[in-house]
Amino acid sequence: MRKSFDSLRGLVINDLDQSPDDGTVYIFINKVRNKAKLLHWQSGGFMLYYKRLESGTFELPDYDGSVGSLRLDYAQLVLLIDGIAITNMTRRKRYEKT
Repeated sequence: MRKSFDSLRGLVINDLDQSPDDGTVYIFINKVRNKAKLLHWQSGGFMLYYKRLESGTFELPDYDGSVGSLRLDYAQLVLLIDGIAITNMTRRKRYEKT
């Protein structure tokens, strides 16, 4: 969790093959799962949010480790940061604009 703006931006570009300045929020969680950093591009620059839990851990949903990433929508991200388990949640059918 020593990385800052430029190093995290480099991880997004090199390891995830993504563009970090497209408005997507990228979340990085340490191995112990008690610290998280969120990298977000807003008009004119990057925002870096950092959260350290005093007790407990972030519960991550199951994902393919060989891919190295997973995609969450905004609601899932908020639940993850607030400590609510999202692994057993089911989503109701909703309209999606295509």
